[in-house]
Amino acid sequence: MSRATFGKEIHLGEGAVKTLISHLKEAEMIKSVRSGNFLTDKGKKFTSQLQKTIPNECMIGKNSLTQSKNNHAVILKKYAAAVNTGLEQRDYAIMYGSSGCITLVFKNDKFVFPKEDKDCLSKDKKTKQILLEKLNPSDGDIVIISSSDDPFVAEISAKNSALWTIATN
Repeated sequence: MSRATFGKEIHLGEGAVKTLISHLKEAEMIKSVRSGNFLTDKGKKFTSQLQKTIPNECMIGKNSLTQSKNNHAVILKKYAAAVNTGLEQRDYAIMYGSSGCITLVFKNDKFVFPKEDKDCLSKDKKTKQILLEKLNPSDGDIVIISSSDDPFVAEISAKNSALWTIATN
C-alpha cells in the first residue's frame, strides 16, 4: 500500500503517515519497497491476533442507550475481566472526540452493564438483534459503543477505546 493510500484510509496527513510508517518499520511490522509498504511475518502475526480479539464491528443508529445518530460498536472477545465500570473506555473514547461511549458485557445471552445482571437492551429488541447478528458475541465478550454526530469520529473513538483496553490488560 502506498503512503498516500494509507493516509487516506486512516485519515492522517502525509507527515503523520511518514512517522507512523517509520515506527512500524522500526518495530519490524512492515517493510517498504518502491511500490509501497507491506506487512512482515511479524506484522501479519500481530494483525491476525488483533483480528481474533476484535473480529467484528458495526454501525448502529440512534437507540435506547445512545443519543447520537452515529454509533459504532466494536466487540472484544473474552475481555469482560478487563472492564471495571466502563468509565475508562468512555473517557478514552471522549479523548478521540466521542460525544459518549458505553461498554456492555455479554453474559448469559444478554447485554449488561459492567458489574450488573439486568439486560440493558430488553426493551430495545432492534438494537439487540443488530448487535447479536453483526458482532456474534459469546459469554465474556465486551462491546464498546461510541457515539458522535460524525460517523468517522464514532468509529475511530470506538476502535481507539478498544485498543486502549487491549493495551492496558
